[in-house]
Amino acid sequence: MITSVSNPAVKDVALWQTKAKARRESGFFVVEGLRLVREAAPEDVVRAYATEEFAASEEGKALCARLAAEPVSDAVMARMSDTKTPQGILAVVRQKKWSLDDLTAAPAPLLVLEHVQDPGNVGTLFRTAEAAGAAGILMDAETADPWQPKVVRGTMGAIFRLPFAVSEDLPAALRGLKARGMTLYAAHLEGSREYDRVSYPERAAFLLGNEGNGLSDAVTALADERIRIPMAGRTESLNVSTAGAVLLYEHFRQRRE
Repeated sequence: MITSVSNPAVKDVALWQTKAKARRESGFFVVEGLRLVREAAPEDVVRAYATEEFAASEEGKALCARLAAEPVSDAVMARMSDTKTPQGILAVVRQKKWSLDDLTAAPAPLLVLEHVQDPGNVGTLFRTAEAAGAAGILMDAETADPWQPKVVRGTMGAIFRLPFAVSEDLPAALRGLKARGMTLYAAHLEGSREYDRVSYPERAAFLLGNEGNGLSDAVTALADERIRIPMAGRTESLNVSTAGAVLLYEHFRQRRE
């Protein structure tokens, strides 16, 4: 059992929980709690840690055995955990990588995120994209790190199933999408048409911008069309995760019909 918070393995996990650079360099990320650890593919789990109490529980016995979870003290689990009330198990998981070809392989919509900085919004967009049948998500490097703990928890497991890619040059990546047959729609307050007045092709990519500033001019210029979501009252804009849900589910509705 690991009982020292100074143990190198404990320090590594704590670092991967807090530092994006460390996650990038290692190629690992951390998941916590019964549900997320259970959803991680065993072949992608590098190692797992569990408290004695969790390992002795009815739910924990089989999972800890399957992952060969190393026992740790409550103090060590608290040091490694990103949450105030650790659930007793966490796992270090290998990051997966996808290309533009992977994202465009299926005749389904994509979400494109530019400078979306709130981890809660990014996590919710993962869940929504999976639920609405999207092929994946493309995001720029300024969008919240998809491997950070708050995003991972917010995806509710979708991060294990939904392909996504991070681009250092989003305009170039968008040109790559267009070359692969995607039609780009920018969610914009100055859209030429309302979102539910457009007949979307299967391969549609919805571009969503920063919570405060929206899409940049450079990204907007690459869109095939600007679309808007009508709003009553004095509200100026919708939360970006809400806007993403509205657009993806309109596409989903059209496909179902």
